[in-house]
Amino acid sequence: MTEVAISRRHFFVGSLLAGAVPAGGFGSAPSLKRLGYKSPNEKMNFAAIGAGGKGFSDIMGCQTENLAALVDPDEKRAAKTFSAFPNVPKYKDFRRMFDREAKNIDAVTVSAPDHIHGSASMWAMVRGKHVYCQKPLTRTVWEARELTRAAVKYGVATQMGNQGYSNEGARQCCEMIWNGDIGAVKEVHAWTNRPLKYWPQGPDVVPKEEPVPNNLDWEAWLGGSPFHPYSPSYAPHNWRGFPDFGCGAIGDMACHILGTPNMALQLTAPTSVECVKQEGKGRYTFPRASLIRFDFPARGSMAPVAIYWHDGLAKQPDTEGVPAGELLGDSDVNGSLFIGDKGMITTGCYGERTRLVPAELMKDYKLPAPLLTRSPGHYRDWIRACKGGEKSCSDFRVAGPFVQWMLLGVIAMRFEGKLLWDAGKMRFTNNSEANRFLKPVFRKGWKFA
Repeated sequence: MTEVAISRRHFFVGSLLAGAVPAGGFGSAPSLKRLGYKSPNEKMNFAAIGAGGKGFSDIMGCQTENLAALVDPDEKRAAKTFSAFPNVPKYKDFRRMFDREAKNIDAVTVSAPDHIHGSASMWAMVRGKHVYCQKPLTRTVWEARELTRAAVKYGVATQMGNQGYSNEGARQCCEMIWNGDIGAVKEVHAWTNRPLKYWPQGPDVVPKEEPVPNNLDWEAWLGGSPFHPYSPSYAPHNWRGFPDFGCGAIGDMACHILGTPNMALQLTAPTSVECVKQEGKGRYTFPRASLIRFDFPARGSMAPVAIYWHDGLAKQPDTEGVPAGELLGDSDVNGSLFIGDKGMITTGCYGERTRLVPAELMKDYKLPAPLLTRSPGHYRDWIRACKGGEKSCSDFRVAGPFVQWMLLGVIAMRFEGKLLWDAGKMRFTNNSEANRFLKPVFRKGWKFA
């Protein structure tokens, strides 16, 4: 192993404890009694905020525990879950659920649209409840920072729903890079075909007001976001393309695809972000496609790096020096490519199927000895943390800073040119108008906690 590789590996042994894995590793066993937590064999009572769609799979991911309450403003979308758990108390508004069930629950899963994530998670933590929140954690940078602080303040176990952080391939990718196998990484490309095929986005999408369906509590669905008359353009499926409710393709897929780069390169905060290119800029929605560049400074022994986010692609991106068909990506066209000064590595959406590029280099290649401990599974990782075990791999102290830099790209889509970022002061230094989008304005009755 080269001196550079040894240095890089040493750098990460220290910094892992601040981000990639819990201090004790995935197998250590602190005294649960001393920590004041219940036995790991005792079932935890949890409430599901968001019961339809992804909410159902999050509930099933926690099926070893006891489901104590369900929240969903859309009875039709949640019908499958409501039917599967007929005796569980049901609510349309998470505030009412907390009023009545706080004493009966230990934790919550938050599987609602992006604009609900921050408020629901904060309400839970303030009341001492553990939180599993779907990606992208929050809709705005300010909310992500507040959740990060709250997780520490209230001492609760947290996890963001970016499953790739628990993936074996993601850890292998980290270890290959830290081993110096492709040298210093100067550039990363990450790509997705979202929103193509999944939700409409761009200039032709105009939300048309219609009567609120009988099955939907529109006030509860809106949460603290600015009031909008009901439109089927928003609910139940297409809210992600509208800036007041979602974060576009970045909110949908970047927490997955950029998770491996975030972990492997120990990314902190960028110095700048720029929407280099976009197609089909919409009046009401995010553009049909965009290319966003994030620039990160040196981190310890790691070189400065540029991260490129491509969305709205019908096929994998053309990247100089990469043979046709070499890049990994599933049928949805999602993946990432690490470009080092000695070689390249590609991964799938969740860090899976990690390999050197070109693929022939894998023929006689041997993976480095494991440096990272392995996850028992993304939900089990969180459940164990709730019962007094190690912090989960995507604890808010890890997920919060990750989401903060990622969401800068959402703001960049609104402006021409490069935005210079001061993370310490949480502001753009060259565009005061852009700073308006860092923090949400909550409607009356929907305080943040």
